[in-house]
Order: sequence, then structure tokens, then C-alpha cells
Amino acid sequence: MARNPSIQIGPLRENELEEAGRIVRMAFGTFLGLPNPLEFMGDRDFLTPRWRSRNTVVLAAREDGRLLGSNAITRWGSFGFFGPLTVSPDCWSRGVAQQLLSATMKVFSRWRVRHSGLFTFASSPKHVGLYQKFGYWPGSLTALMKRTPQPPAWTLKSGVKVPVLLSALSDREKSQAIGACAKLTSSMEKGLDLGEEIRAVLKQRIGEVPLVYGQRSLDAFAVCMNGPGSEGGANTCYVKFAAARGGPGSGERFDRLLDAIEALALARGAELEAGVSLACDDPFHRMRSRGYRMTALGIAMQRPRGEGFNRPGNYVLGDWR
Repeated sequence: MARNPSIQIGPLRENELEEAGRIVRMAFGTFLGLPNPLEFMGDRDFLTPRWRSRNTVVLAAREDGRLLGSNAITRWGSFGFFGPLTVSPDCWSRGVAQQLLSATMKVFSRWRVRHSGLFTFASSPKHVGLYQKFGYWPGSLTALMKRTPQPPAWTLKSGVKVPVLLSALSDREKSQAIGACAKLTSSMEKGLDLGEEIRAVLKQRIGEVPLVYGQRSLDAFAVCMNGPGSEGGANTCYVKFAAARGGPGSGERFDRLLDAIEALALARGAELEAGVSLACDDPFHRMRSRGYRMTALGIAMQRPRGEGFNRPGNYVLGDWR
């Protein structure tokens, strides 16, 4: 579809956040056939916290001053992903999403990311086909999993260190811990770094980062979103990303990470939600054995085509919504 010159793409302005959030709810709620589309996701906010984060750019599509849609583009070091990409339902099939995507590809090029990805509806040929036009290829399914933690959420074994919350550390210790997180993720994919994502969580007070240490190094960590104005909202502890160090004993380290995440959710009185790629089969099976239930299936699409860090042998959580 040819570019529509009346539609202009540029950064989303702060005074447009409320309307952009309304469009996000209306677009997803309409597509999913909800009786009241604006009730989609309840009090959860997938846009405002990202707009306030240093590692995210939010693009807007406008026509004659009217906001038509938006797209959030996030950078985790050498990896980038985008979404939610939404357009007001009365503007569907006008090429708005394609123009937002063209501008998104320029952002990724400027960032020089090694690869990028997205999460979309596996059952929608229209969505999959749109992203294929921009070089994205569907990979493994991603399961959205939920669990209500029950006491006791975890038990401490002899000789095992107690999990630590990043917010409880001194500034110097926080800096060291964030560096250790980057070292762990870079072992899964060169340059993968959630440092700015973690700093945004602390600065905005929209969640917590549980840290699981072994005898000599960081074994695992998770970026959990919870609280008013967060991606999890007041009642959900949303695990946006989590990873356990690979190698011998990785399954046990992942179990300890789940223990720490569940303890956090239990303390906050929240339901747990996490996405896991079905390419990471052992993490999926370990979650199922704990009582996690699948609530939805989506598909990860990546450019260039490949597994990225969601591959067998990696103990990682995340869904790129």
C-alpha cells in the first residue's frame, strides 16, 4: 500500500498518552470481540511506563491533528522489540500500521540492534502477513501462563542464599547487580542487556527485580511489573523478563527463580503472569508442574529469522507484548 501523505508519523506527546491508551484498549478489545472494548486489560498500562523509559521510543500516527494510533519500540541492548502497535478501529485498513512500522524499522536501524522481534496473534493471517512484509518470520508459539501463588511460596534449603530484592540494595550494590544481570543475559545472546529496563522499574516504582545468587555469582533474576500505573496493574505480578544462568544445574536455578517470583507475588497479594516460549520446553514443563495454566497462545516473530535467545537450553521468560 502506498504511503498516505495526510498521515504523519512522529514521537508521541505527553498530552496524547491518555488518548493513546484509550486507542490501545479499544483496538485490542474490538479485535477480541469484548462487549466493552475499553475494559481490555483492566487497570494495566502497557504504554505510559514505556513512554517514560529511556530505552523506549513511542511513535504516533496523526492526521490533521487527530491521533490515529501508536507503537512502542523497546531496546534491550542488542535486541529490540515493538508493541503494542495499535490503530483506532475506525482507521483500520488505511495503511496506518504500515507507516508506523516503516518508521519503527528506522529506529531499529539507528539503534543498530542485532535482531528484533514482536508478539502477535497466532490465529490472525492478517497480522502475521503484515509483519512478514517487514522481514519478520514466525517462530515458536509463546504461552501466556498464570498462577495464584499459595503459601508457602517457597522453602529455603540449607546452604542456599535467600533471594534479594534489587530495591533493597545500596546504590553501589544496585549498580553491581545490574551489571551482573547484563553479564548473565549476554551469555544467552551477545549484547542482550536489560539495564535501562531495570532502572526504569526502580525510578518509576512500577515493580521489583528479584535476584537469586549462587555461591559466587548471580544465578538468576526477573523483571516483575506490579502496582498502580504499571504493566501488571494492582492485581497482577507480570514477569516481563526472567532468566537463569545456563549450564549444569540450570533447571534447579530456574526453580529457585520461580520460588523468588512467587514469594514476591504472594507478598503483594497478586496473581502471577508470565510468558514462555515453547521452544524453551523445560522451563514450560517446570511451570506446568507447579500449577501454572495457559491462558492464551501467541507467536513470536523475529528479524532476521532465527531462534534468538528463545531456544532450547535457555531458561528465560518473556513474551514481548
